[in-house]
Amino acid sequence: MEIIEITYPLLFKAAFLEQNNKPLIIDDVMFSGPLGVGQVLVRIYYSGICGKQIEEIKGTGGPDPFLPHMLGHEGSGVVVDIGPGVKKVKPGDCVVLHWLKGSGIDAETPFYTCNEKRINAGWITTFNEYGVISENRLTPIPRGTDMAIACLLGCAVTTGIGTVLHDAKLCPGDSIAIFGCGGVGLSAVQGAVLVHGHPIIAIDRNAKSLDMALKFGASHTINPDSENVLEKIGLITGGKGVNSVIITVNAPQVIEMAVKAGAIPGTVSVISVPPANSTIAVDPLAIHRRRTLIGSYGGGTVPDIDIPRYLALYHRGHLKLKELIQTIIPLSRINDGIDAHLSGKGGRCIVRMFDEDM
Repeated sequence: MEIIEITYPLLFKAAFLEQNNKPLIIDDVMFSGPLGVGQVLVRIYYSGICGKQIEEIKGTGGPDPFLPHMLGHEGSGVVVDIGPGVKKVKPGDCVVLHWLKGSGIDAETPFYTCNEKRINAGWITTFNEYGVISENRLTPIPRGTDMAIACLLGCAVTTGIGTVLHDAKLCPGDSIAIFGCGGVGLSAVQGAVLVHGHPIIAIDRNAKSLDMALKFGASHTINPDSENVLEKIGLITGGKGVNSVIITVNAPQVIEMAVKAGAIPGTVSVISVPPANSTIAVDPLAIHRRRTLIGSYGGGTVPDIDIPRYLALYHRGHLKLKELIQTIIPLSRINDGIDAHLSGKGGRCIVRMFDEDM
């Protein structure tokens, strides 16, 4: 990757949220420069679309005090410029952009404008051609890495596999049920395969997602629209329930059902972020008897360790990452990508920031 020369002020295309439940605005955004302490300017190549962005667009977390604001928290790109104090990366480095904190400076958030109006942003945004990213939200990767695949390591892959390895602590031969087979759920299936879990049960309403789960290593699938989930899990496990449950669906009623699928003792890991002020009912006696509920925060990922580890596993043929990508669209069609994500077709929709070969 050649080092890209830029000058400030820098004008670039970005997709940002102006109103909840409305399409994202695609417009020119300006960063006046210079970079502050710990800030890194990245030319972003690819971004994934994650369920968290859908929640922000829909406003399911409650009133949003930061509108208008940029979006996106998993991506890949090349470092263009670094601010004072940055030691982790240098211009020309290929990087994964991730929302979890890694090593490095936790920088101030950047100041962007559009038509002289401030556009808010956090420590990382990826729905934009360029981004001012906090040093601790970047992990360098080898040159020559497939950058479309690399962006998945910013959230989907690390969260899904990490939940299995770090939160559920699945052991060889342990049974597992994964509710929801999008990018994170399919990554969880792969995490279970890595440690030889069995059976690996994938649950989703979308037939294509279930077909993908089988290709990724699931031993059984269940479609709630045509089968009784708890009855079938009981049949598969001989009435014991599964040792571990992974939940990537944010509907409270699904979470309640998923909890009941777990064995006692057993572990239930909730990845999804339920709507604000929602509640679930659980059996307190089951908790007393050691059914453990865990809220997974990014799968317990340590970016500096886990991103290189999973990338190495992919290169050795132990992970299917290219197969996670269902479609790649240009930034100009990002709203179509959001619609595709909402349709639940399985895998990940990837947004390409530039048209030229990279």
